[in-house]
Amino acid sequence: MHPYIQSLRLRTLPLSVSGIILGTGIADVHIFSCPHFLIFAFALLTTLSLQILSNLANELGDALKGTDADQHGRAAYGLQTGAVTPKEIRNLIILFAVLSVGFGVALIYSAFGSLFCMQSWIFYGLGLLAIIGAVTYTLGRHSYGYMGLGDLGVFVFFGLLSTCGAYYLQTQTMTLEVVLCGAAIGFPCVGVLNLNNIRDMINDRKHGKRTFASLLGPTGARIYHTALLVGCLAIFGTYGHLWTLCVIPVWAWHLYYLWTHTERLDRHMPVLMFSTLVVSLLAVG
Repeated sequence: MHPYIQSLRLRTLPLSVSGIILGTGIADVHIFSCPHFLIFAFALLTTLSLQILSNLANELGDALKGTDADQHGRAAYGLQTGAVTPKEIRNLIILFAVLSVGFGVALIYSAFGSLFCMQSWIFYGLGLLAIIGAVTYTLGRHSYGYMGLGDLGVFVFFGLLSTCGAYYLQTQTMTLEVVLCGAAIGFPCVGVLNLNNIRDMINDRKHGKRTFASLLGPTGARIYHTALLVGCLAIFGTYGHLWTLCVIPVWAWHLYYLWTHTERLDRHMPVLMFSTLVVSLLAVG
């Protein structure tokens, strides 16, 4: 069972729920009353299923392209070790795609009370885009993660769509503050991917994987990483979410480590993931 758990990459899950928590918190609803609790619960289950779906598709895509064949400084997953077969990963991808659809439909019904109203159809479309985005990041001939567009995908799906979607499903309204806060929480989410891409830069270039970090180069990618974290706190501070500034010591330590190390960057992946979750909690505290 352990190789399957490795392939699910459970440590990434706190990151995926940050936007849901942020959007729901800004909505300022009575979370333990119906239907608000159901909306929140199904939103969490949907985004968790999408995150795991993305993780599985990412592992399969990189394995089929040979990108993970000789990785250093990172954990080896099921396919890389041979403990899991491509067929088994494909079956898991199908399972979590079905779960994403099921939870998504339940979420839409909980929010709108109908599966066939105009709002429902809009969210069906957004959900379909999220599934396609999760699967095609590295899987397929034209995977956008290999064309330097992975950062944009993470920003849109785990920042803007997650936060704004959670807020709209609870309130059926939208504000500029929610959009900008969605962008703010999207920045450190992109930072996690950028840290991953800095770590794998040499290997990615060797296998023809063009990431935004590899296009920027080691120094440029670190400047970009710094700007993402500073931009996140600047937006939250501008809108009065001052508790988020409590994360400054952690992020300063994280940036110091990034600027002074070229190896073992994987050690700071959990630091940035969990601190991003903390930022979302502090923003609505």
